[in-house]
Amino acid sequence: MAAANLLALLDDIATMLDDIAVMSKMAAKKTAGVLGDDLALNANQVQGVKPEREIPVVMAVAKGSFLNKLILVPAALLISAFVPALITILLVIGGLFLCFEGAEKLLHKFFASHGDHEDSEARLHKLADDSVDLVAMEKDKIKGAIRTDFILSAEIVVITLGSIQDADLFSQILILSGLSIAFTVGVYGLVAAIVKMDDFGLYLLRKSLTGSFNTVQRLSGRLMLTAAPALMKFLSIAGTIAMFLVGGGILTHSIGVLHHVAEAAVSLAPAVDWLVSILFDGVAGVIAGAIIALAVQAWGKLTAK
Repeated sequence: MAAANLLALLDDIATMLDDIAVMSKMAAKKTAGVLGDDLALNANQVQGVKPEREIPVVMAVAKGSFLNKLILVPAALLISAFVPALITILLVIGGLFLCFEGAEKLLHKFFASHGDHEDSEARLHKLADDSVDLVAMEKDKIKGAIRTDFILSAEIVVITLGSIQDADLFSQILILSGLSIAFTVGVYGLVAAIVKMDDFGLYLLRKSLTGSFNTVQRLSGRLMLTAAPALMKFLSIAGTIAMFLVGGGILTHSIGVLHHVAEAAVSLAPAVDWLVSILFDGVAGVIAGAIIALAVQAWGKLTAK
């Protein structure tokens, strides 16, 4: 009898873990856009830091990210437990924010003003100035990166919680905690690898002059030096696209009118329904983001006057 009870308990545990794994996989897919943007943004944050300080800066931001999630995860669970209807509202707000941030990036890229270029040149001159306190600059970079991470972490937590809202509290705690840790380690581990890629490529080039496997080391070093900026650019583009898709997807699934329109659009081409669904989410994200970004710019000009 005891053995049968033990087997039944183990079977229940295995079923629960399997459900948690499935829900974790679904939640991870829905946060792909924010994670892509998080990765690209944090890799860019380290630019301008001395090479020997890159890893310490990444570690400092990662520590801040853990603290952010230590605050956000319990807060999200409390909201889910006592005001579950608020999760959908937060999801919509988060989706709109993602769309806005993606649109703002596009507007900044294609309609950058002369002042933006002057600011960029000023930052470069500041870095080259020996009188500038680089330690203070580094601390400012870390604080800014942690503030940005707080917003992105909030999006990740809310999107994750929204996708597992029907799960029991214990499963929600396990999934949110596990994914928060995995995402933080994964994102900042990749950031550390990306920012040191060019240094490792240079090391291989230098080592190829005296060491063995010279040809392999030389080719690998050149590849890394070439791939590092290209990878940064790809991450930035992919992150922006994913933000529109994820943000638009949240809006089309959370807002009834958009959901019905999306279903009607998908029914017109059942053979490629997945492609139509993706395109609809992307278009909805671009339109929503453009409206908010233009409204914010107009408000900024009005308040400036």
